Formats: sequence, C-alpha cells, structure tokens
Amino acid sequence: MKLWILRHGEAQAHARTDAERNLTEHGRDEVLRSAAHLIGEPLSAIIVSPYARAQQTANLVREVLGFAPEIRTVPWLTPEGNPAQVLEKLDTDDNVLLVSHQPLVGSLISFLQHGHPRQPQPMYTASLAELEGDFPLAGLMSLVRVHNP
Repeated sequence: MKLWILRHGEAQAHARTDAERNLTEHGRDEVLRSAAHLIGEPLSAIIVSPYARAQQTANLVREVLGFAPEIRTVPWLTPEGNPAQVLEKLDTDDNVLLVSHQPLVGSLISFLQHGHPRQPQPMYTASLAELEGDFPLAGLMSLVRVHNP
C-alpha cells in the first residue's frame, strides 16, 4: 500500500478560532503544486481533518485529480492528534491520502517509519510525504520521498 500525508497549505495567521483559519492565496498555490505529484496515483480515499484549512486543501486536491468519491472528514487528524490513534482508526490496506496539520503529520511519519514519534519529519506547508509498506503499522513503512512546494 501507499500512504500519502499532506500538510495543509499556508493559512491565515488569525481567525476567530484555530479551526476556522482559511488558506491564503499563496497556500492555495502551494497545494496545487503538491497535488500535481498525485496525478495518476491510484488513490482510493482522501481522509481529512475537520479544520477549514485542511478541508480547503483536500477539496483543491480533489478538484485537481478529478477524484469522484466523497472526502472523509475525521476528528482524529487535528493538529494535536495521536499517531497511534491514527493507525488504530486507519483500517485499510489501500492507497490513501491523509490531509492534516503539524505537529501530527511529522510525528505520524516518524511513527510509521521508526515505531516512535520522537524524530518528527519536518513538514512545511503543503509538503507531501509518500510512504510505502504492506500495512500502515508503526515502524513498518518506508518514507519514499517528501515533495515540498
């Protein structure tokens, strides 16, 4: 299986709440550049945080790819999410794109590679990580590459 992990694009510095921060124009451009790396990839699902900037990121990717299935919104992909909980909830062996936030994305990539989140992968806005493995289990996936916009 392949697992792609995408951090949302650049977002507004301020909003009423953190969850309501929208992508900036620069953030939208970043996401479009990262989404281009997914063209032709056999995605079976896009799973996304409920935060506005992640939702906007996932919808831009969906448009670029012409991805027909509904985007799945889950509460366990927020910035303070737990990598172990993500793997418990991620019950799939298909090719999936997760759209989320730091610090979760960096910790999740480390957890998948090394079995612990103590060496988080640096992930800039709209960075896209590609991991491969038989199953999404701690310490059993390999980081293939990271695309930075």
